[in-house]
Amino acid sequence: MVDAAWVEAEVLKAVPEAVVEVIDLHGSGDHFHVRVISESFEGVRPLQRQKQVLAVMKAHIPHPVHALDLKCMTPAQAATAGDTAFDPHGGGQGVHIRRIQRNKE
Repeated sequence: MVDAAWVEAEVLKAVPEAVVEVIDLHGSGDHFHVRVISESFEGVRPLQRQKQVLAVMKAHIPHPVHALDLKCMTPAQAATAGDTAFDPHGGGQGVHIRRIQRNKE
């Protein structure tokens, strides 16, 4: 089991200048929603953005990280993106999309 801070540190190895937001979807330390926001993604296709992060994270999948909902975007895209996450083990039938509950400080 790992925590959100550990996931953030690993993602920053791939995209050091990024703003990284990590949410432990179940509180279990193995299912994470990760938003990676970086100006360096400008002009880069979505799959290539994810591959950059997965190059570091693949060593940790499937253990200790079982599921990773990865959203890589530019700051402009992040400003207009909704607050939803894909949860592969959210229960029920079909695709599991849910609203992110952010801690307001």
